[in-house]
Amino acid sequence: MSQTIEGTASVPISQAAATADGHRPNTTLIVLYLSLGGLSFAVLQSLVAPALATIGNDLNISTSDASWILTAYLLAAAVLTPIFARLGDMIGKRKVLIIVLTLLLVGTLLAALAPSLGVLIVARALQGAAGAIMPLSIGVVRDELPHDKVGVTIGLLSAIFGVGAGVGIVAAGPIVENLSWHWLFWLPAVLVAVALAGVIFGMPESPVKKPGKLDLLGATILGVSLVSILLSISEGSNWGWGSFETLGLLALGAITLVVFVLVELRVKEPLIDMRLMKIRGVWTAHIVALVFGFAMFGTFVLVPTLLQLPTEIGYGFGKTVSEAGLFLLPTVLMMIVAGPIAGILVRKTGPKLPMLIGAFSVTAAFILPALGHGAIWQVVVSGILTGIGIGLALASTSNAIIESVPVTQTGEAISVNTIARTIGSSIGTAVIAALITSHSTDQGLPMDSAFTIGFWACAGVAVLAILAALVAPTVRQRNQRKLALGITG
Repeated sequence: MSQTIEGTASVPISQAAATADGHRPNTTLIVLYLSLGGLSFAVLQSLVAPALATIGNDLNISTSDASWILTAYLLAAAVLTPIFARLGDMIGKRKVLIIVLTLLLVGTLLAALAPSLGVLIVARALQGAAGAIMPLSIGVVRDELPHDKVGVTIGLLSAIFGVGAGVGIVAAGPIVENLSWHWLFWLPAVLVAVALAGVIFGMPESPVKKPGKLDLLGATILGVSLVSILLSISEGSNWGWGSFETLGLLALGAITLVVFVLVELRVKEPLIDMRLMKIRGVWTAHIVALVFGFAMFGTFVLVPTLLQLPTEIGYGFGKTVSEAGLFLLPTVLMMIVAGPIAGILVRKTGPKLPMLIGAFSVTAAFILPALGHGAIWQVVVSGILTGIGIGLALASTSNAIIESVPVTQTGEAISVNTIARTIGSSIGTAVIAALITSHSTDQGLPMDSAFTIGFWACAGVAVLAILAALVAPTVRQRNQRKLALGITG
């Protein structure tokens, strides 16, 4: 893969990186450090969800107040991801990775020591600020690794982000039951510290940069829009979906999003180049990421809830929190396997095929329990199909984007994909939780119909991913796009 690097001749990027200081960096260690950072961030995203009740009881706060532990994380991630990703393209991905990993470590240590809800919310916001780890990591891989290893490595990193979310759900129960909720943060802090040390001492600065100015106006408008949208989704069940607060924030988010697009089309150096959204390989990948964010967290709400219901009601399985989490292990394992496989398929056939297979797999994963979820094998098979689908599709979306955009815009393009997945996760969690709540008995137990409707809802959303994958560019169209960008190999 050849690109003109600022201040260098047109040479393969990995060669430019190697000749800058006379030796080639250890790409295996680089991938390891990036994987640890991404795993830590993803684990921290989902790890607290099963423990919210425990944390709320310990801090003497209501369920509504405890939900801010999740909300603060999502808001910070959505708002700051495009900013840090753009800074990475501008001043160097290694520099910004050090900043975001430092924020993640400080936030994690602060959360482990938090004596009150206020401190914990600040800590979670600091953790969420590290959301740019994904786009920065993919940018580093594109810059440093040989072209024939990029697809597989990005598949691995994408799978790790999905795996981390699953590991968080699985591990939360045993940690809280055998230690305390503070250990939900002490344990990931070790991984973050190792990743940070690795980036500082074992990673060269990327040779690919796009100097310029940060679009502060665009960043502010986008921040208002994302905060409004995510806040309305996160708090809608507490405020009421038809309340003035919820509808008002949704309207504000939509209006400011339109304003953001108009501003970005006019400024010289936009935070996000909206013209990239016209590229078929980009916007189809964003739709798939949005859908799979919904599907992944829809699974994380539906399956543990179903498994933990008492057997006496006729459709529950009577599992503990820890046991229910273990039933998500097949999903996690399939993500680990499917991510690198997606990278291999991308190299041979392009992103369209694994994206399409992943979309069909996840759709089938929800149709199966929608038709019947009275046997444990139905839950397990559904989880296996979900893991395969998520691993294939999310790895393919990242590869589809880097195949479609100039190398100097990798960070900002991937950041939008990360935001789409974050918003999808928030919508999936809120919608499925609302469905369960609205279909519960007077005693507060979810009815069997809640799960049937929930699985069908996820299946219906997954169909959108199939449609987007069908519209994604073919191998021939992808190669034409690469030639237009001057990318070879």
